[in-house]
Amino acid sequence: MSDIEFYNREKEMKEIRAILDSRPTLITFIYGPINSGKTELINNLIKSLPETQKVFYINLRGRFISNYDEFIKVLFDVEHEARYGRIKEFLKPIVNVLPESYHGIPIPKDIFLRLFKEKDVEDAFVYIETVLRAFCESGHAPVLVIDELQVIGDLKVDGLLIYKLFNFFIRLTKELHLCHVFAVTSDSLFIENVYSEAMLEGRCRYLLVDDFDEATTAAFLERHGFTDDEKAVAWNCCGGKPICLVELVNTEEDRKGKAEEMLKIRKGQIEEIVYSLEARDKEMFDAVMKVLSEFIGKEKVGYKYISDEIKFLVGKNIIFADSVNK
Repeated sequence: MSDIEFYNREKEMKEIRAILDSRPTLITFIYGPINSGKTELINNLIKSLPETQKVFYINLRGRFISNYDEFIKVLFDVEHEARYGRIKEFLKPIVNVLPESYHGIPIPKDIFLRLFKEKDVEDAFVYIETVLRAFCESGHAPVLVIDELQVIGDLKVDGLLIYKLFNFFIRLTKELHLCHVFAVTSDSLFIENVYSEAMLEGRCRYLLVDDFDEATTAAFLERHGFTDDEKAVAWNCCGGKPICLVELVNTEEDRKGKAEEMLKIRKGQIEEIVYSLEARDKEMFDAVMKVLSEFIGKEKVGYKYISDEIKFLVGKNIIFADSVNK
């Protein structure tokens, strides 16, 4: 299996670097279809930043978070005594000893246990703000990345936690200018809710990380020795989905057969989802089929609002709804 290099996200990287070179003022939502390369983009960006610009990366992917305790566990990185022994004062030395990126906000164990015991999310936010302020005063504004933010979309801690987070992010960016905040998600229903949320109006921006277009797909495959016929088959079967293209690149023999197999599997998955609906809800099935019929010969179709049938298809990752660019 070959090591596939990060490829052709210059436009997105340039836009993010421009954000990082400016004063923090807005929350940045990085969104796009599932497996379009959003996390890879962030990881590549982290590697390219100067050592003086610290990154706190919190990945909620695959985490089951149903209460405050689980949220706090994910949010913080508890320092072990051996590693934290060299920290003589509360925050001053941390600025210099932390690596370029950290998986969670660093916190001494005793403070973590107190936050865990008192169960006050506002106290947790105050601690995070204090840490970020120390880093901001030391040089570059730090970067806070929360990947798969929609995981906590329905979590309640004295009200919906997501609203408390949004208010906190607004404080960090627009009010205090302490930290660049990036929220990453592949859930277009979540982005639809965010986009229509009045409290975020004028307080956030959106950056789409889409699948590759046909020209980019062809150029990527050509770098890996694909023939014109193989490139055509890959596009017809896989489109510009980076994760599928990487799998094809790692297939040393019969790439055409592999692409056709991948299409067959995906087609079967979609048919199972859609046609099993017919037995349960014929009216919804008819509405879903009507939406799908609009895609015949088209990659994109317009819509005015998220109907129940669109919500069904989006929820099953059959289509992607771009609320920002309808």
